Amino acid sequence: MKWSYRLFTFAGTEVRVHVTFLLLLLFVASQSYFTGQGPAAALESTLFITTMFACVVLHEFGHVLAARGYGIRTPDITLLPIGGVARLERMPRKPSQELVVAVSGPLVNVIIAAAIWLGLGITAAFNPDYNFLKTGYFFEKLMMWNIFMVAFNLIPAFPMDGGRVLRAAMAMFMEYSAATRRAAAIGQGIAMMVAIYMLLNHSIHPMILLICFFIFMAAGQEAAMVTQQEATRNLRVRDAMLTDFRSLPPDATLRDGVELLLAGTQQDFPVLDGQGGMQGMLTRHDLISALAEKGPGQPVVEVMRPCPESTRPGSELAQALETLNASDGPAIPVLDPISDKLVGLLTTENVGETLMVRAALMKLRA
Repeated sequence: MKWSYRLFTFAGTEVRVHVTFLLLLLFVASQSYFTGQGPAAALESTLFITTMFACVVLHEFGHVLAARGYGIRTPDITLLPIGGVARLERMPRKPSQELVVAVSGPLVNVIIAAAIWLGLGITAAFNPDYNFLKTGYFFEKLMMWNIFMVAFNLIPAFPMDGGRVLRAAMAMFMEYSAATRRAAAIGQGIAMMVAIYMLLNHSIHPMILLICFFIFMAAGQEAAMVTQQEATRNLRVRDAMLTDFRSLPPDATLRDGVELLLAGTQQDFPVLDGQGGMQGMLTRHDLISALAEKGPGQPVVEVMRPCPESTRPGSELAQALETLNASDGPAIPVLDPISDKLVGLLTTENVGETLMVRAALMKLRA
């Protein structure tokens, strides 16, 4: 994720922090300091927020370790002001497995709260207006925070943990894609109702409104992603890759790129060595930007993007699409598994056209 920085790596999973999280710490500290509570209160508030998010990291590692039991890796966890996001390679397709992965996060918070309660004998009454920065002392607030995380995460608003539990339950009785669409619709409905309630009662909480927006958008994106996965099932990269493409040699200039851009509909050009090996990609955006700044004589090797990600013709199209969507380029190279030479390009446009043709043929057969 852009604007995020690595903190540490544990069990093969990077823990990253987004720059906006640091702004949250600054905001909390300044609120405590400038409201007359002094530097000691500002330090305590900052320490508590940091500890809260340490619990968030442990929550996410609950998901990570459960997913690893099913052979699913998690490249990274990113801390945001609204919580943590674990980027799993994929979600389990078996409802029972997704159920285990979904509840493993809240279960970690149950364990933390129970440990504080049993170990320190702390009791407190939970209510929606509990102020985690003012009410009670440190470990009481920490216990209440973990209880809150359990209650909040189990709200059946997809893609939160409760929403994933709901999808897993529905997927036991219907198709996975249909269960995803219904769970996403329920999640979006809950987000809209909460937002409308706040507006009607003139009690807008910016953080809750931000969470509602996140749930609404994320639910729609996940439903679209699952629909795409269903549409690409049984398709390989070779079925959708662009094979009729133009390329540039390493000694080409931006002038050569402009000529290819104007000569056809291709917008992004691979840069190949004399043996057909991939050197990089000259994108339309980078070509136009460099042309205005450095002129047509600029070598393409100084403008092209590296291509750290690639795929193979026989790879599953759904998996290759995930790689394409995670990359920062408009295309990923398709390399021959034996010679490692470029044999095609995978672009979202070509995939879209392939799916439209497939849908038309299926309609004809029906």
